[in-house]
Amino acid sequence: MTPFESAAQEATKVGTMTETPVPSWRDFPPLSLPPILRATLDQVVAHGYDATSVRTIARQVGVTVPALYYHFENKQAMLAALLDHAMSIVSSHVDTALDEAGEDPARQFAAMIEAICLYVAHHPDLAFLDSERRALTGDGLARYVAHRDRIERRLRAIIENGCAASVFATPDPEGCGRAILSMCQGIAGWYRPDGSDAPQDVARRYVAIALAAVEHVAR
Repeated sequence: MTPFESAAQEATKVGTMTETPVPSWRDFPPLSLPPILRATLDQVVAHGYDATSVRTIARQVGVTVPALYYHFENKQAMLAALLDHAMSIVSSHVDTALDEAGEDPARQFAAMIEAICLYVAHHPDLAFLDSERRALTGDGLARYVAHRDRIERRLRAIIENGCAASVFATPDPEGCGRAILSMCQGIAGWYRPDGSDAPQDVARRYVAIALAAVEHVAR
């Protein structure tokens, strides 16, 4: 095998994307992606999904277009794989945060919002892909919608439980939950890892804003 062939073989490895176990749900290791998906993410964030071509992705990886198609049916399949990974990360951190929060709705709410904000701040490029979900169809779209709906339902249930316990006073738990999730997602549009705000600082501010939105009743 020539050096070029060896490099191409390494570049086209897809592998199994699993999140590295971390000591705390507040910890987010650096994003580790196979070369094809790393290039797809870079190109989509820089140019948008529609303006990104498979040829450009192949050029960044250093392989031929047929080599990419050996692993992924098309560009949409690459986007779907990235979004699957994104939702796996945020869902696992939210699940762990809620497990540790106990039964108090206010603590559950704060933990869930903090986990989501930390995810977006640590992985803004990956979170940005939510804006490209319109490009998905079929199974890829169904999986993504199912993940998003699950998160939305969990947040709505927490807000409703908080209202029932007189911890929150919002008259619209469903609308409030959607607005809060949109607010958290919006971090991806402005946050820069090399900026002055640490992810923890952003999350802390957004939790305070979210608690105000649900009209948290301090006790």
